[in-house]
Amino acid sequence: MIDAPVLEHAMLDVRPGTSAQFEAAMAQALPIIESVPGCRGARVSRCLERPDTYLLLVGWDSVEAHTVGFRGSPDYGRWRELLHHFYEPFPVVEHFVDLERTRE
Repeated sequence: MIDAPVLEHAMLDVRPGTSAQFEAAMAQALPIIESVPGCRGARVSRCLERPDTYLLLVGWDSVEAHTVGFRGSPDYGRWRELLHHFYEPFPVVEHFVDLERTRE
């Protein structure tokens, strides 16, 4: 579990036959995103029913820490270089907050 005010969620569908390469690239990419200010941790899980599908969860201090801080940083260029060519189709990225936090 990632404890954070904002949870980024992305379903990553990778091109068939590239899962091993994707997983190797993701192993390089996770430390990049986890080193960005405002990131509280990240994890990737592989789908059992659809082995070319992965779930990316990243905890952030805020939506802006992700959309402005990370995406506006040089680190995002390396992330993109490592991973974006695997996606088919390109993933939809959404941000979530815990219900308890919305009542505060």
